Amino acid sequence: MNHIPITLSINKSLFSSPVWAVIGVAVIVAALLPILNLSFPDGHALHVSSYMVGLVAKFMCYALAALALDMVWGYTGILSLGHGVFFALGAYAHGMYLMRAIGRDGVYQSMLPDFMVFLDWKTYPWYWAMTDNFWYCMALVILVPGVLAFVFGFFAFRSRIKGVYFSIITQAMTFAFMLLFFRNDTGFGGNNGFTDFKRILGFSVTAASTKAVMYLMTLAILLGALVLCRSIVTSKLGRVLQAVRDSESRLMFIGYDPLWFKLFVWTLSAVLCGIAGALYVPQVGIINPSEMSPGNSIEMVIWAAVGGRGTLLGPIVGAFTVNGLKSWFTAAFPDLWLFALGLLFILVTLFMQDGILGLLKKMKRSKEEVA
Repeated sequence: MNHIPITLSINKSLFSSPVWAVIGVAVIVAALLPILNLSFPDGHALHVSSYMVGLVAKFMCYALAALALDMVWGYTGILSLGHGVFFALGAYAHGMYLMRAIGRDGVYQSMLPDFMVFLDWKTYPWYWAMTDNFWYCMALVILVPGVLAFVFGFFAFRSRIKGVYFSIITQAMTFAFMLLFFRNDTGFGGNNGFTDFKRILGFSVTAASTKAVMYLMTLAILLGALVLCRSIVTSKLGRVLQAVRDSESRLMFIGYDPLWFKLFVWTLSAVLCGIAGALYVPQVGIINPSEMSPGNSIEMVIWAAVGGRGTLLGPIVGAFTVNGLKSWFTAAFPDLWLFALGLLFILVTLFMQDGILGLLKKMKRSKEEVA
């Protein structure tokens, strides 16, 4: 029997030597920010403010979440509007440890968090067991989003749910979790969530040195995730994932079962999102159910689209670009940001379908043709 060929292109040009050189310079510059913050006093020409260090750290967490989303949307063609729930679950898993650390620090009269004392709870719920152990909570950061994604994905993909229908049910999932976590009786702080963290592994969360370590760890994990994702998309597995995106029916015709490939990348994406949330919560200092809002998941899609989906670097560029604009816009025109975000997405959809990186590639090709 003649096999039907499937054209699979891997965008290796995004990881050519010049691009890796740019990435290397960007990593070095990013790594210098907390060092400059610690080495020079406020007012010095080389001093970088703690606010700027925290802002870049938050953007890196968003970039990791956008990269995770791009693996399922850009490379596999699965549009998720519910990745915010995986991000938030990872943050809550780490937040549980941070809240237990407050009790050990002697801040509370009771060993219970204040929201549990307010509800007149006498002991922790069973699912808080062992959350005073840092490594157990780190395991939860991976397992909770991973298991949820695996179970959800298994039934959805086995039922051949795809396209807009899959997007709708993922949005319904994150909305349901948001409503659940808003309830006070679930044991996750209700509307206020977790905040006022004091220590992590015995070190003050607010100390400049601790923030610098968390910043550098976030940078290292983002770079490691980028390398991991590149190794996947440039492998045979990556070619199959792109075949799922381009022609799933033809892939099935030549003998592949898309279920397990989709389930793998979907679960991996959820785990990366959970890790992003775990890195986010101690650096920002709060996690509440609003992180699960459908709007947050849609913003992740916009990050990937603006930067250029299916390019790995694009979602990172998009996350920094959009959130940089958001930080400036909400300060200058706080009531107009959502309108600006909607306009940005419309313009990208109409005129820059390949995002910022796609536009740069077109400009490069035009220059080469002129030359």
